[in-house]
Amino acid sequence: MTNFDYDSIDLSALPPETEPARQRYFIARLRRWTKKREQELGRPVTACVTSFGCQMNAHDSEKLSGVLLASGFHPADSEDADFVIYNTCTVRENADQRVYGRLGRAGSIRRRRPGMMIALTGCMMQEKPVIEKLKKSYPFVDIIFGNKNNYKLAELIAEHIDSGKQVIDILDGNRKIVEDLPAEHKYSFKSGVNIMYGCNNFCSYCIVPYVTGREQSRRPEDILGEVRDLAAHGVVEVMLLGQNVNSYGKTLETPVTFAQLLREVEKVPGIRRIRFMTPHPKDLSDELIDTMAGSTKICRHVHLPLQSGSSRILEKMNRHYTKEQYLALVRKIRERIPGVSVTADIIVGFPGETEEDFRETLDVVRKAAFDGAFTFLYSKRSGTPAARMEDQVPGDVMKYRFDRLLALMQEVGSAMCEKHVGEVQEVLVDGADDHRAGWVSGRLSNNTLVHFPGSAELSGRFVNVRLDQSKGFYYLGTFSGMADER
Repeated sequence: MTNFDYDSIDLSALPPETEPARQRYFIARLRRWTKKREQELGRPVTACVTSFGCQMNAHDSEKLSGVLLASGFHPADSEDADFVIYNTCTVRENADQRVYGRLGRAGSIRRRRPGMMIALTGCMMQEKPVIEKLKKSYPFVDIIFGNKNNYKLAELIAEHIDSGKQVIDILDGNRKIVEDLPAEHKYSFKSGVNIMYGCNNFCSYCIVPYVTGREQSRRPEDILGEVRDLAAHGVVEVMLLGQNVNSYGKTLETPVTFAQLLREVEKVPGIRRIRFMTPHPKDLSDELIDTMAGSTKICRHVHLPLQSGSSRILEKMNRHYTKEQYLALVRKIRERIPGVSVTADIIVGFPGETEEDFRETLDVVRKAAFDGAFTFLYSKRSGTPAARMEDQVPGDVMKYRFDRLLALMQEVGSAMCEKHVGEVQEVLVDGADDHRAGWVSGRLSNNTLVHFPGSAELSGRFVNVRLDQSKGFYYLGTFSGMADER
């Protein structure tokens, strides 16, 4: 969020070789270009950023938006803009198909909008077959770059403007971590903070390690500097992001555990809530559980991906824990962290999954008593070990099991939600309810959504709400006064 004087940069000199000075140079160049373009068009030069993936993807999009805003572009709500960028995800096949569909729409807009630029970034761009398909079937895409070098957005736009040609810039190996570039956050009062990149786990169904590279932790001083800057600008809740936050710090010269980092973030004045996403069950430590239990700021929510309740399938998935170990961990978390909610990711239809394996998953859902879950049909990703496995589960069988899982999750989640009806709890208000005029929405510490009558002026404030009615995975409530301003 720190302001920088781009007008002080000498554009007659060659671009600097070091970062972030090099990207600031190209931001300054684009500022001059957008001013000139505005005069030619007689209107602002607009840009639209669209995200397709996880919280880390969305946070990367905030950085892309920040660079575009600093470069003189004005935000647009639709692809009918002068610059359109898609930040892609490749975890599931349907995400790829959505991108191709949106590209087709953007291509149609481009034909009637001279000078429009289209760019693609994100995990999907790290796959070589995707790049070949784009070059062949979507030649109108101007800029293609991956998730490992998305800090280069301003430089790549300038390169395309200078050459008039398609620019493709894909970085192999690990990501280059560049600090101190601008970001434009969706909310003024809460923000994600990347603490690490990449993944070393290589679950057999997952393409992520192949497209993000190996684990890299940001330096704790850089993370804490960002959190302090966010707090100074009014942010009260941060979410620490990584593919496996339990592995944070292992790649640093002086190793730091994730729990140690959490304790340092907790010391930052102004921060009242700390969330994190995502831990891996195989190495969630007692130190982390104890840190959460003793904290007044770390939210009472643990998202603990299960994927399958069958120990046999978990071994095929390369998850490194059994059904029994997972359930023991959930029991420990619930016993030691009062009021905690536990949510999960669950995959239905992994290759070789039998009816008996699936019933093991249902058994874990009952015994773990999840407060909620993200449930997915297995998606075959080319290049992963699971894609080559025999006994791929037929689609109709997957759908039948998926429907049964959803029904059970509705039953279990509703029962967990019902327990707190009648209580008054603290809510951080996100803003106006999308579906009810005169209502607002926000979240409890345990991440459950609450809707209640109120003014949008409450956005970013902590309020007390009586939880009047459980609706399965969210509450309807009544405003019960402002929470104390700690």
